[in-house]
Amino acid sequence: MSTTQSERLRGLLEPLVGAKDLDLEEITVTPAGKRRVLRVVVDSDEGVQLDTCAELSREISEKLDETDAMGNGEYVLEVTSPGADRPLSEHRHYVRATGRLVKFQLTEGGELIARILKVDDEGLDLEVPGVKGRKPTSRRLSFDSVAKARVEIEFNRKNKDVDDADVDADADAKKEA
Repeated sequence: MSTTQSERLRGLLEPLVGAKDLDLEEITVTPAGKRRVLRVVVDSDEGVQLDTCAELSREISEKLDETDAMGNGEYVLEVTSPGADRPLSEHRHYVRATGRLVKFQLTEGGELIARILKVDDEGLDLEVPGVKGRKPTSRRLSFDSVAKARVEIEFNRKNKDVDDADVDADADAKKEA
């Protein structure tokens, strides 16, 4: 997609996306046979609901029909939220990933897997999981020492709030017995 088309689409779509209190993360146009696919990726601090994507898709479609931003050729419009394992590249991405396990590629080489505890303007406070029964350790990482970062998918992580609630419920049950 040419820079001019990208800038034009961004200028056209950003007000629609912003009106829904969403961030316009990415716009891509890729060939798909005789057609093209226009993928619009949106996100927010609270995530994106399916109904919101559907409403936004209708509004974007109407706006694109009013203009020639996509030219005369056929295209398919996809409005979506970023995948769970998308790269973290903006400050807001790190904020949204607070509490999540992230794999960092470091600028000096090597990698680090740690949980984001806190994000500020300079960097991240992390908890590095302990290995072989050792306790987790704290680490500070500045943004300029991060080459790449991506959320790690966790299938077996227990929700700390649920665990605490279970402990409290067990304690209350024992008191009553």
